[in-house]
Amino acid sequence: MKRPLLKPEDIYLREILFEIRQVGNVMRVTAIDPGSGLEVITIGDPTADSKVLERIAARKLKYVIAKRRNEQMSRR
Repeated sequence: MKRPLLKPEDIYLREILFEIRQVGNVMRVTAIDPGSGLEVITIGDPTADSKVLERIAARKLKYVIAKRRNEQMSRR
């Protein structure tokens, strides 16, 4: 029997570290899961609120974690 796939909203992260900096005419947002050391980068609008940029980066981080876990489960 196949296991159901994890979705990004199924992932709970106790802590996420963010780094936001302007690079040229965009904002570069790095989100890091300190537990696994996994890091993702997103690019955003420099006029956007920092909380919006963090939310987008956190969603991408959860997506990548869910994808990796699904890949690991499918190999078993």
